[in-house]
Amino acid sequence: MKIVWGITGAGDLMPELFDIMEDVARQPGADVTVILSKAAGTVLKWYKLSDRLDAFARRVHVEKDANTPFLAGPMQVGKYDFFLVAPLTANSAAKIAHGIADTLITNCVAQISKGETPTYLLPVDQKPGSATTTLPDGTSFTLKVRDIDVANVDRIRAIDGLHVLDGLDALKRLLADKLGRAPGGAP
Repeated sequence: MKIVWGITGAGDLMPELFDIMEDVARQPGADVTVILSKAAGTVLKWYKLSDRLDAFARRVHVEKDANTPFLAGPMQVGKYDFFLVAPLTANSAAKIAHGIADTLITNCVAQISKGETPTYLLPVDQKPGSATTTLPDGTSFTLKVRDIDVANVDRIRAIDGLHVLDGLDALKRLLADKLGRAPGGAP
């Protein structure tokens, strides 16, 4: 199973996502390639996750511009089984919702959706109200989710070929289905 994991610059769910994807990378036949947005590299340093990523990802590519490194083409023509973007920032969600493809990750989403490779997105701001996240120092922080961010995620849900995951449990179910077992679990 060849997976491309796109990471944007949101810290929300980052440690939990790393636990899940590290387990995925250990599964027989799993091949995890990672693409980092420019902001993601900074966030990974804040959370002290950069070295951990290098230890389990087969390849790590850092965005230079919207098409460098060139990954959209290979993903579009089926060289990978699926594309996962998690976490997806409100900024990247807004761009995807409105067809703006000016970053590596938003360009990959736009180009891949023209082919047959499925794309799964885990937006951080997708439910109205407030969200509590864990800061790099371990303290909790509650923030208000903006209505416009929720509307952008709803707009993405209507785009053919894009699949919005509603949380970590949905991601775990997806990976269990794709891998034939739960990450870290038995078949």
